Amino acid sequence: MSNSLKNKLLIGGFVVLLFLCYKFAIANTFTLKSEHSKLIQEQKIFENTPKQIALLKKKEQYYDSLLTKYKIGGTSLQNNLLNVVTSFSKAHNLKVIDFLEPHVYAEQSLTINTYSFTVEGHFNNILQLIYTLEQRTKYGEVISVWYEKKKNYRTGKSYLQAKIVLQSLG
Repeated sequence: MSNSLKNKLLIGGFVVLLFLCYKFAIANTFTLKSEHSKLIQEQKIFENTPKQIALLKKKEQYYDSLLTKYKIGGTSLQNNLLNVVTSFSKAHNLKVIDFLEPHVYAEQSLTINTYSFTVEGHFNNILQLIYTLEQRTKYGEVISVWYEKKKNYRTGKSYLQAKIVLQSLG
């Protein structure tokens, strides 16, 4: 065997040896290094977990307090609205004459619910009801109030009725 052939075989063997070293040792090292960095990132995420849980509990308490403050329960908006109107009417000497089914209008991703009801009583009490519905309960906005003075011909007394239309986005 000549020296040039030996040198070529030596260089070829060295290249094959380098390839095998990379394939079995160095490539695994790079794989383990990337896996290690991913695990460190996950560890950092899990270190913040107790803080995130505490933050989520605070948010839950805040949202529960908002639901309580604005008198929004777990039932439908129509039922909650009827409960508020009825309880206010009992406390302020109003009569709920009519409470109609809501009119629902849907366009693309927006749903508009319109609730219509009629109450009877003194003007100031009706005005307080409207203020309560818009400012204290946040069920929607009062878009129309129609007052009508009527007369009971049997007794000869006049009374005031108001038809209130409340609109909410759903």
